[in-house]
Amino acid sequence: MTPQSDEDEVWRQIVASFNDTAERDSADQPWPDSENVPAEQQARRVVRPAETEHDDDHAEAAADGDEDEGHFEPPPPPPLPKLDLVTKVAWVALFGGPAYLLVAAMADWQMEGWALFTAVAAFIGGFVALVVRMGDGPPGDSGWDDGAVL
Repeated sequence: MTPQSDEDEVWRQIVASFNDTAERDSADQPWPDSENVPAEQQARRVVRPAETEHDDDHAEAAADGDEDEGHFEPPPPPPLPKLDLVTKVAWVALFGGPAYLLVAAMADWQMEGWALFTAVAAFIGGFVALVVRMGDGPPGDSGWDDGAVL
């Protein structure tokens, strides 16, 4: 017999016994003695960490007003880039078209065909403008490596 046929036979046995019941039901299995807990240990215990000299020194240093050396405060994020007029108009069109349709539908306004067309065209045009202007390569100042910056 080849190793492949042995593996096929094992799979056939697994598939054939898929719907069979287990030999021993879990309710019939005895409870292990190691899991039994005496009645006096069932009360709730509160575990507190041991106090050490380091904790006392740390509390005194904090009381003195010294800053924690391990505390990391990230720098403020860089400002958002300035958007040009085309990008601003594309964002307004992307959200303005559906917003107009939503407000008009909720207010039960009578919408003309040209207004519907303009709203849908604004949405599609804004989306297309943003996708076309989106860069598909790495930024020019990223250097030769696209890896993580630590």
